[in-house]
Amino acid sequence: MHADVHHLLHTVASAELHSRAAEFRLPRTSLRTRVGWTLVEVGLRLTTQSREATVNAPRTAAFHPA
Repeated sequence: MHADVHHLLHTVASAELHSRAAEFRLPRTSLRTRVGWTLVEVGLRLTTQSREATVNAPRTAAFHPA
């Protein structure tokens, strides 16, 4: 096979694969944005857990060291 024909066929096949792959690609977000939203989610979970812990904590007599 002639090199030019081989190159042309490779280019066409490559373009087809790229177009198929684009359908499955997730939108790209920056690392800074993903890390920021992860930190927000962790913070919200921590505050929710601490509120639930104080609300559901058993009531006991105050601790007085001897």
